[in-house]
Amino acid sequence: MRYWDAVFAFVVAMVVATVLTPLAARLARRVGAIAMPSERGLAERATPLLGGLAILAGVLVAAAIWMPGTIGLPRTVGARPRTGETVHTWALLAGACLIALIGAIDDARDLRPQYKLLGQIAAAVIAVEGGAVVTEVTLPFVGALTFPNTGGVLTVIWLVGLMNVVNFSDGVDGLAAGVCTIDGIAFAVIAFDLGVGGAAVLAAITAGAALGFLFHNFHPASVFMGDSGANLLGYLLGVAAVIGSLKTQAVVALVAPLFILAVPFLDTGFVIAKRLKYRRKPWTADANHFHHRMARMGFSQRKTVAYLYGWTLMLAGLAVALRFVPYHDHHAPYHYHPVWEIVMAVLILIVLAASLYLIYVLEIFKFRRLRARELRKADPDTTEHEIDERVRRDLETGEFERVG
Repeated sequence: MRYWDAVFAFVVAMVVATVLTPLAARLARRVGAIAMPSERGLAERATPLLGGLAILAGVLVAAAIWMPGTIGLPRTVGARPRTGETVHTWALLAGACLIALIGAIDDARDLRPQYKLLGQIAAAVIAVEGGAVVTEVTLPFVGALTFPNTGGVLTVIWLVGLMNVVNFSDGVDGLAAGVCTIDGIAFAVIAFDLGVGGAAVLAAITAGAALGFLFHNFHPASVFMGDSGANLLGYLLGVAAVIGSLKTQAVVALVAPLFILAVPFLDTGFVIAKRLKYRRKPWTADANHFHHRMARMGFSQRKTVAYLYGWTLMLAGLAVALRFVPYHDHHAPYHYHPVWEIVMAVLILIVLAASLYLIYVLEIFKFRRLRARELRKADPDTTEHEIDERVRRDLETGEFERVG
């Protein structure tokens, strides 16, 4: 497939999602799928859900035109010859329809967590049965790791995990849609370079549909994607990662998805770790995601989203660089080039430094200044030690007692 196929598919998915999102919002109002303002959410008024149905429509229309019936993987990628494998597009789209339907029902009727999980597992199993299953991954400096008997189970876990990661991160206007747009484009670029054109087009379609919805979802949002959209985008990105990277046996295969999806993974990982630490259920909703913390520190929704977009762009750009910077020749036995290795190391250090800045400085230093101001206003005699202790307790527990 050609690059232009991905570009046209991106544009069509974007246009369809843009046009149909207001209709999805109208349907949401009619069936009562409305998000109300709450402490853990940043919605300022009653907002219709079901934007995911417009995203699904964009994906289906563009896929019907540009996606092949089957996606064949290259017989030789990177290290060695391989047996050609085939992924059935109809199965991928069937899984997408199922998870969007489950999400839409949840948006309108609030399903129990176990029923949502069963729906996610069912959608992932359909994709795996259609050929989107990983049986081998190549790690840099390590080589191939094979799991011929557990590949299907691991792939289901990956897809279900990514659905929930995107769903958990969907808490501020424009965040999930924008991050998925960036990530979809990055996956498309890498998949084309790896010779998996069908996966590249699927990733481009996902990005286009997310962007079309984003036009209505950027702050102040007129509609939310809801579980129907968040689960769908997580599923599609997960599938694109499997067939466009993980199944290729290229050195970048596992590293690229982890970098591209690092922001939602880190956000979800921190939140779940904190819930487990304080003996809360991992799926229990709270207000401890990155965007919640930034809001408490005084960031506007647009500024919060801008920071997280920038972080996602840096990490996605690093993943693309890992594929295109010629620090080795991409063929085994791998021959590394010292000069380009230094360039790659510098890029990694820059991105890591920026990530530490966003996590550490924005989460702690700025919060400490705001907290010190509140405490001193309530009690001018508050000492530095008392401020440090209060900030430490707030950050550990995630509970922010209002002062003054």
